[in-house]
Amino acid sequence: MVLLGPPGAGKGTQSAMISETFAIPHISTGDIFRANVKGETPLGKEAKGYMDKGELVPDSVTNRMVADRLRQPDAENGFLLDGYPRNVAQAHTLNGMLAMLDETLDTVLHFSVPDDELEARIAKRQSEEGRADDDAAVFQRRMREYRAQTEDLIPFYREVGMLVDVDAVGSIDEVQERVLTACRQASTA
Repeated sequence: MVLLGPPGAGKGTQSAMISETFAIPHISTGDIFRANVKGETPLGKEAKGYMDKGELVPDSVTNRMVADRLRQPDAENGFLLDGYPRNVAQAHTLNGMLAMLDETLDTVLHFSVPDDELEARIAKRQSEEGRADDDAAVFQRRMREYRAQTEDLIPFYREVGMLVDVDAVGSIDEVQERVLTACRQASTA
């Protein structure tokens, strides 16, 4: 399963519930990067070189990190990807990875939230949690990156019949119920 949506859409909030409900690991590219950098793995050192210069880690490094993570035993019975794929090229690479593991992607949950709601959520999160990635300028940059790369995944996955739209506006419990309904519908399709 892949979670898709803009920054602040609630993917992180809902991922713990999805992971627990379906007994699958939540695999976040941010977590993968941090683990590899902290563990000083060869891929971590390579990624750190880009991150230290303020550059995005190239797809070639990201793809290898994700492939390594998907081969770990806890992902044998399924997984939840958050933050990957980030673009259509990565989606094609993911398909190749899964084919090598004799697996397939079952569904892509698209968390849909209007821009004004995203901005309000980010501002609230910044004031309550003080997260560095919730600064208004950082959020605008992340939204530009999302629109330039990741938004193209919506028609890509819709065309292959994997995309399930989830209205991600409402209370955490309301969105959680919509997510579970979408997962049930996807599993019977």
